[in-house]
Amino acid sequence: MLPRLWEAVADFSMLLTKGYADKSALKLVGDRFALTQRQRLAVMRSSCSDQQRHSRLEHRVPVEDLAGRPIAIDGYNLLITIEAAMSGGLIFRGRDGCFRDLASIHGTYRKVAETVPAVRLIGAFLTEIRTAEALWLLDSPVSNSGRLKTLLGQLARENHWPWEIRLTISPDAELSRTDTIVVSTDSIILDACQRWANLAAAIITQGLLSATVVEIGPSV
Repeated sequence: MLPRLWEAVADFSMLLTKGYADKSALKLVGDRFALTQRQRLAVMRSSCSDQQRHSRLEHRVPVEDLAGRPIAIDGYNLLITIEAAMSGGLIFRGRDGCFRDLASIHGTYRKVAETVPAVRLIGAFLTEIRTAEALWLLDSPVSNSGRLKTLLGQLARENHWPWEIRLTISPDAELSRTDTIVVSTDSIILDACQRWANLAAAIITQGLLSATVVEIGPSV
């Protein structure tokens, strides 16, 4: 399917560039290539318009420039991507260079075997690149967010990580308007925030060499 997915990403991105609505464009492309729902999701998460790609690259802060600087983390977005990579799930490299998985929480988050190792890997990576404090934002409407907040806080204290973990109704809104460097691969956030860092891609590339990363379109 890879050649067809490459074509689908190219066609979908072209339609987005021309201003077509994403839902109708995805249906058109998905029907043309007879894609399954998961394949359509992969295409959607790997694609963006040329304008979005240019803007995201222009506002991206290199990971090596995060030393001594505070960051604001889209908590579920980063954690679930690292969990998926650790568990052998497919990770897709998008046109904007971001690594994205196909997981969805659907209003409920459940701790899995990879949760603690994923948090430890993130913490070790942030320590290695010497970031300043990190603010984790978790969606309060998602079930078990309180338990995850407690777990993150416990691991942060044990390892002396300078983290603040906060529950909020809308992390997207806060991350979109903050002047702190944002860690997320959410398209809505990336198109609205002032600065962002491609942390998930760096962690997976440098710390999870066995991860299954699939490229279905030209990226950076």
